[in-house]
Amino acid sequence: MIQITLPDGSLREYDQPLTVHEIAASIGLGLASAAVAGRVNGVLVDCEFMVGADARVSIVTPQEPDGLEILRRSCTLMLAMAVKQLHPHAQMRAGSPLGDGFFCEFAVERALAATDLPLIEARMQSLAATNHSIRRQTISSPTSTTTTTSENLSLYRLGDSEYWTTGPHVPTTKVLQAFALDHISGTLQQRVYGTCWSSHQELQYWRLPAHVMVVSMDDRQTTYAHAVTETLRRGGVRALADLRNEKVRYKIRQHSQTVPYLVVVGEKEKAGGFVSVRSNRGEDFGRMQVEAVCQWLSQPGITGG
Repeated sequence: MIQITLPDGSLREYDQPLTVHEIAASIGLGLASAAVAGRVNGVLVDCEFMVGADARVSIVTPQEPDGLEILRRSCTLMLAMAVKQLHPHAQMRAGSPLGDGFFCEFAVERALAATDLPLIEARMQSLAATNHSIRRQTISSPTSTTTTTSENLSLYRLGDSEYWTTGPHVPTTKVLQAFALDHISGTLQQRVYGTCWSSHQELQYWRLPAHVMVVSMDDRQTTYAHAVTETLRRGGVRALADLRNEKVRYKIRQHSQTVPYLVVVGEKEKAGGFVSVRSNRGEDFGRMQVEAVCQWLSQPGITGG
């Protein structure tokens, strides 16, 4: 007999091993339909993970941060599949969640352009509607290639392609519905950026004009810049983050045309726990602690609030 302890402390007993998805289904069909992963004794696992002994289990849905990150991680695989179908010579080099979305990096023979993004996005929507499964592959005898792969990576299959990637991933592409592609950078080594949310309502809210844009200098400040953005949001500020691997001057120039205030984050800001604030009119408000800038920007009239 296997005893499963749920988050509310209740116990459920099963007479044989079963997957995380089967545990969710035994609780409720709605929960099983919403599940994107599970936690078994605190460790995130795929829905198909087999629980064979007593354990504490919780079901992860897109309504929590971990679940939303899993949606975005899985979007990288669907993006890679869409690009490969449309551009067979493109080779995926990396893919990862990033702030409010995700990116994939490709090596290409012919540079993709912004005009390619609607076609790629449409192919992704078709793949989501087709409802492909995403499955972790079991490696019985690692080769020299797999032994040199990071221990944090696992092999996942989507369609007829396999990808080395961090898990877990959603069980099927049907849950990937509220996403959009918004930028492409580079030439022969290119990054395609997108956003992904748990619902179309959240996606539409994300598309509303921002009062504040958090701009990172480079990839080293990604985590800190995203944390700053979340702090501003909790303080009632309509904030977005530009974490793209673009030159900071390009990002500032672009957002100065539409966003009232820019919050710039570099290595000095990250190390000191502060940010640099400026307006789109060229006013430099200097460096502030994150909590202080949050309070300042939340004042009526400062950001239109």
